[in-house]
Amino acid sequence: MSVKILSITLLLLSICVCCHSSEVPAHPGKRRPCCVDVTYMNKSAEVVGETYRQQAARPPCVKAIIFNTGNGGQLCADPNAHHCQHDEGVVK
Repeated sequence: MSVKILSITLLLLSICVCCHSSEVPAHPGKRRPCCVDVTYMNKSAEVVGETYRQQAARPPCVKAIIFNTGNGGQLCADPNAHHCQHDEGVVK
């Protein structure tokens, strides 16, 4: 084989590897949803369960406390709201 053919083959192979590594993850449904806005109102009646998670602000996501709701959705609450403040490790 000539050097020219080998060079072109290596170039194409490296382009394929670069494109593959920059693709969207194979399981996009496994990613957690991101809160881009929060509610300041007390909607604790809509919250089910006792678990929540905190989300850091990483654009476009905003800092939020995320609760599960009865309809299978998630409620994004302002972490500075009075009803979200921690009291001995429990969110009010």
